[in-house]
Amino acid sequence: MKRCFWVDENSQIYKDYHDNEWGVPKYDDHELFELLILESFQAGLSWLTVLKKREAFRLAFDNFDVKKVANYDENKVNELLQNEGIIRSRSKINSAISNAKIFIQIQKEYGSFSKYIWSFTDGKIIKNKNDKFEVSTPLSDKISKDLKKRGMKYVGTVIIYSYLQSIGIINDHETGCFKY
Repeated sequence: MKRCFWVDENSQIYKDYHDNEWGVPKYDDHELFELLILESFQAGLSWLTVLKKREAFRLAFDNFDVKKVANYDENKVNELLQNEGIIRSRSKINSAISNAKIFIQIQKEYGSFSKYIWSFTDGKIIKNKNDKFEVSTPLSDKISKDLKKRGMKYVGTVIIYSYLQSIGIINDHETGCFKY
């Protein structure tokens, strides 16, 4: 079975992620929050590193309960910094907390984060029909700019493009991939 070029065929976790999650449209705010936080922690690292630590992240971040994360205090930050199962970056941990607060503000403004993020494409999935591997587009530029204006951190255009792929707004499976 042919997969996208970036999938390490020797890694079951990567194959499972590609085959079952990547590019599948997501509308649940809980899933959208989890992936947004994981994408922000991935900055400068490989996605495989994050996937291997995903369960530890879920435990450390109260299963990505956005309200709990938004209320983390300095004691919780210090606890997270001692957790060897996750990526221990003070700036990424602090941004996860502040991004959770902004995520909640967006939920209040739009009724859900899902309505907000999908509004950028009028609810439509963008299915790329070429095998040119992009790292950003005018769409990711626009969303990144809006999230930054709202105060979010670690939401640059490359991270947001990757996020849009992971949540299925952009279907970037290669034309030869069985998921295309």
